[in-house]
Amino acid sequence: MKKLINDPFAFVDEMLDGIVRAHPDQLRLVGPDKRAVVRADAPVQGKVAILTGGGSGHLPVFMGYVGKGMADGCSIGNVFSSPNADQMFEATKAANGGAGALFLYGNYNGDKLNFGMAAEMAEMEDIKVETVLAADDVASAPVGQESKRRGVAGIFYAYKIAGARADEMASLAEVKAAAELVLANTRSMGMALSPCTIPAAGRPTFEIGDDEMEIGMGIHGEPGVRRGKLEPADRVADELLQPIIAELSLKSGDTVSVLVNGLGATPKEELYVVFRRIHQQLQGRGIEVYRPYVGEYATSLEMAGASLTIMKLNPELRRLLDAPASTPFFAQQ
Repeated sequence: MKKLINDPFAFVDEMLDGIVRAHPDQLRLVGPDKRAVVRADAPVQGKVAILTGGGSGHLPVFMGYVGKGMADGCSIGNVFSSPNADQMFEATKAANGGAGALFLYGNYNGDKLNFGMAAEMAEMEDIKVETVLAADDVASAPVGQESKRRGVAGIFYAYKIAGARADEMASLAEVKAAAELVLANTRSMGMALSPCTIPAAGRPTFEIGDDEMEIGMGIHGEPGVRRGKLEPADRVADELLQPIIAELSLKSGDTVSVLVNGLGATPKEELYVVFRRIHQQLQGRGIEVYRPYVGEYATSLEMAGASLTIMKLNPELRRLLDAPASTPFFAQQ
């Protein structure tokens, strides 16, 4: 294991300390163990607070999207491990502006258990909580079993759209509806070329041959749909795109936003090669690509690979996607 760290067991806390030192005008840590972060100006009175969280190792997900126009607070667990209920409760209390809270996070059992407990704790403090789970990974369960799917990079769009709606001082029900609309129209699929190493474990999360790739692998190393020899970027892009087109029933005249996401160790140049093919294929079907995003939006430490996320747009989603946002890891004017 070669990593630029000190004590592996201090990695997360030192990372958090570094981030708030770098962005003191945007973020601050709260709670006794400093494993909850909120926007520096929290709480925003009268605004629905959007709370998220999950294991470390995925920056910018989750805390990288805490800021104006996106999330208001986040709880931070150890690498690839859920934060606990107290940490999410601390974030909720600090971000509560009196209009209720939307818990928006990935569909993972540990998170559901701990955030469910945090929601109960918040309700006891008269903070109304609604929950929306991101489950956009088409490779993790078939059609008809969407509730079993993992949340991956598609949560970026949920933060963006729900955050824009909350900034308009919409009600909790309206902000929740916006997040649900996003996720109903968003699908993702990824692929991996190499594993990553959790600092505290000191060994790769999985093994894969130098000449192999795995289609559909999850961001924690969960099994994909197939493993095979490495193929050219165009073929990989086509394989990621086809099930998404089918599930979203995309057709000529539709408009979509495309996110080509790097998992941590894939050069941006390669991501643009993938985007080129995706754009060609969509354009050839008469589908407009609006506001594409290419880069690292949901990573897995130093895993090599990429994921494709597509959100089908309607006029309302397009309007909210255009709204400004400012976080340490994402800015849009």
